[in-house]
Amino acid sequence: MDRTRLTGLLLMAAAVIELLLFCRCVARRSYAALAVPVTVGVALASVLAFWMGWTLVAMEDDLAGLEFEAEPLDD
Repeated sequence: MDRTRLTGLLLMAAAVIELLLFCRCVARRSYAALAVPVTVGVALASVLAFWMGWTLVAMEDDLAGLEFEAEPLDD
């Protein structure tokens, strides 16, 4: 697994763990006035982080075709 895919996988795992921890903490106390807007913000941040991780994991390696021989410059 290359570095980009590993970074994506770590981002997805961190997003899921962070969202689960936050939901657990919100469920323990009833701070609805504060928790609802913060929950929406945290959920959006988690979805964004998961999406970024998914993109990094799923992207194709297209750098293999970029290998070429350098030609000398004619002066």
